[in-house]
Amino acid sequence: MTASPLNDDEDEPAVTRAQSATFRPAIRRFSAAALLGVAGLALAACGGGDRPRTELAAAQINTIGVNAYLWRAALETVSFAPLLQADSAGGVIVTDWYANPANPNERVKVTVTILDQDLRADALRVAASRQVNEAGNWVEAPVQAATVQKLEDIILTKARDLRRQALQS
Repeated sequence: MTASPLNDDEDEPAVTRAQSATFRPAIRRFSAAALLGVAGLALAACGGGDRPRTELAAAQINTIGVNAYLWRAALETVSFAPLLQADSAGGVIVTDWYANPANPNERVKVTVTILDQDLRADALRVAASRQVNEAGNWVEAPVQAATVQKLEDIILTKARDLRRQALQS
């Protein structure tokens, strides 16, 4: 009987160690490519443009550093007075002194600070200063707490309305 390259079963050719060593890298590459393909298909199934929109995400729109709804609402609310400073990254709005034409002997200055990126009541702080004219000199006068609270309520209500409008469209 002649030496045959077949193994004991005589069905399959015998593979030498040298041949086996040359096939291992090819098998590894094929296995890695197959694994990446399966992972890619699995991840592709997760994607898609039909993801549900949540209201929570809309409450956190903050491309300017602070909550955009609070920022816009605050700017609209204090638009009656000239602005001294408006820093959207830091969330600070400062008005210049404003005297109501109906009461020229009194003037106010408002500072609005937005403290968070969420649309929440505690993310907003309003401070006001008031001065009265006495014999040609401006003198500090107390500001009623209800005035500051009313400004905060107006800003929060406008911000909520802006958010509702954005969700409806």
